Amino acid sequence: MRLEGKVALVTGSSQGIGQGIVLRLAQEGADVVINYRSHPEGAEETLAKVQALGGRCYTAQSSNSHGLTIKADLGSVDEVRQLIAESIEHFGRLDILVNNAGIEKHAPFWEVTEADYDAVMNVNLKGVFFATQAFVQHLIATKRTGKIINISSVHEELPFPNFAAYCASKGGMKMLVRNLAVELGSLGITINNVAPGAIETPINTNLLNYPEKLGALLQNIPLGRLGQPQDVASLVAFLASSDADYITGSTFFVDGGLLWNYQEQ
Repeated sequence: MRLEGKVALVTGSSQGIGQGIVLRLAQEGADVVINYRSHPEGAEETLAKVQALGGRCYTAQSSNSHGLTIKADLGSVDEVRQLIAESIEHFGRLDILVNNAGIEKHAPFWEVTEADYDAVMNVNLKGVFFATQAFVQHLIATKRTGKIINISSVHEELPFPNFAAYCASKGGMKMLVRNLAVELGSLGITINNVAPGAIETPINTNLLNYPEKLGALLQNIPLGRLGQPQDVASLVAFLASSDADYITGSTFFVDGGLLWNYQEQ
């Protein structure tokens, strides 16, 4: 129970990696805030799983429940700030911020629309920037330390044709982490990236349904399998704990070796 007494907010936690992170942090003793944008049923599923673990949180619908789900679009700065404020209001504090929410848009570079570019950058980078800012302001006001973990991607390093905006957003996240590690270090606030490779989540449903494509991808992964949400969640739990107090400004790849063995098919 490394996170007993801590409160954690995980953005985009109604499914996939975000849901896995929420469950692992709850298992470690943290109270958790579940954020969603368009999948309330997924948020409720995550909430039910937290409750089954005996986890404590608050729900926006009923003060008698043991879970908190908050709808917020991470592409809107106003909604980001409200998400942080509401989390603090009902728990009295936040100790851990996991910036997990992210989107991608597929298109050749020369066909990317301004709307799709803005959608990706607003959620993946601007939302992270201002969620982190609001969280840090809370820590400064309450004179406490805290942990920030961003879910980046191997594509902060690895080119990904037809996903230029996504790669740019993750590259920006890499530099943001390095800069904030320097700015926030004197405050006792750490910030790190966790960069997954190919993880078995709903976003990869199409891949899972095409054995030929899946087989080609697996040939690029030295460990020979897709990652699972718990593979990512385990590292997040470590970085959120006091075991990682001297770690900041780094990216940790959870990819089965994909980054160093990838070849575009």
